[in-house]
Amino acid sequence: MEEKTHYSDAELEEFRELINEKLRVARQDYKSLYEALIDKGGNGVEDTNPTYHALEEGSEAQTKAQLMQDLQHLQKFIKGLEGALVRIQNKTYGICRETGKLIPKERLRAVPHATLCIEVKLDKNRKH
Repeated sequence: MEEKTHYSDAELEEFRELINEKLRVARQDYKSLYEALIDKGGNGVEDTNPTYHALEEGSEAQTKAQLMQDLQHLQKFIKGLEGALVRIQNKTYGICRETGKLIPKERLRAVPHATLCIEVKLDKNRKH
């Protein structure tokens, strides 16, 4: 039995639908986080107690930093999903960029933007 070297058009369409849904949710989350970050600029709470204000500023700075980190993570995820859509269009989706073998469907369903099979990914993680 010959080993499969690429996914069929029907399988690629199934992945395209999955990725488009994840992309829709990720873009929505990104927009919400971005709006939350922008809103942090003026929280509308005027308090004259300096101690309270100092604590609030520290907490606000930490929250802003976390929001920025979350935005960066989401942006990377969105770019990965967009790249996966390009690979679907080019019919190279689901092929490990190191081994040239098909990445199992289970992995792609869990990590639809994956470009490495799990063995290569784990090996790379061990080396770093």
